[in-house]
Amino acid sequence: MAQLRQDYAEFTRRDAAIVVVGPEDAPAFADYWQKNDLPFIGLPDPTHEVADLYGQQVKLLQMGRMPALILIDKQGRIRHRHYGESMRDIMDNSALFALLDELNQ
Repeated sequence: MAQLRQDYAEFTRRDAAIVVVGPEDAPAFADYWQKNDLPFIGLPDPTHEVADLYGQQVKLLQMGRMPALILIDKQGRIRHRHYGESMRDIMDNSALFALLDELNQ
């Protein structure tokens, strides 16, 4: 999430909204958001309904939920999916900016 916060202005410049879905309950999620002063939307998903809906994998031997990035356009269509194979497998912001730029043309 640090890289999303770092480049938040670039995402908003591209008219993108960031929504981070996490496994914590609402109070824990709100506490984390406040402590880290995150400028984007956080959605608690302790029952994994949203994660399951979008196909986010859970691998218990690798610390739980794997990273997933879903790019959804303004009409609600999924335009890109990236499912990480490990906690380090996170898409680089420059690649996201390229995708957003292409969608915005």
